[in-house]
Amino acid sequence: MPAPVTDRITKIPTSLPDVFVLEPRVFGDARGFFLESYNERDFAGLGIYDRFVQDNHSRSGQNVLRGLHYQIKHPQGKLVRVVEGEVLDVAVDLRRSSERFGKCASAILSVENQRMLWIPQGFAHGFLVRSASAQVLYKSTDYYAPEYERTLAWNDPELQIEWDLKEEPVLSPKDQRGVLLRDAECFD
Repeated sequence: MPAPVTDRITKIPTSLPDVFVLEPRVFGDARGFFLESYNERDFAGLGIYDRFVQDNHSRSGQNVLRGLHYQIKHPQGKLVRVVEGEVLDVAVDLRRSSERFGKCASAILSVENQRMLWIPQGFAHGFLVRSASAQVLYKSTDYYAPEYERTLAWNDPELQIEWDLKEEPVLSPKDQRGVLLRDAECFD
């Protein structure tokens, strides 16, 4: 495992160099625990200089799959963490200029491991709930703009995402209409 950037957070690489897992130092005792989920100075030390403008919170039941979402204009970087349950969190590189275009990275995020996933602008994002329920919090670097939101097909075989499904996922109508990568509007 890589060395901590500070004594408060460790940066763990994924299969995509721009997407990484952050493991905060957790201070626990008989009363519970404390951790810093965001510290501007520490994040700058990781190379994250983005300004967060919106916090989002979702709750989903088991086997709910949300995504793969992105905004073609007003792209959002996201810092994702779980405060109840466990999810498989996924990012897909949608930057045509990237040598990793169409590749994905994933991480298990849970209330137990307290890890976070940094997903920069230019990526689609989604997650699958692996526990009875899950609450996901994420900070965004731009505001939600529904007119620019796009959905990539979660099950596009070209993406080769290993969702480890036990049964068909629960999807919203929007997520059922996701497009294949070959037909998706992407970033330059």
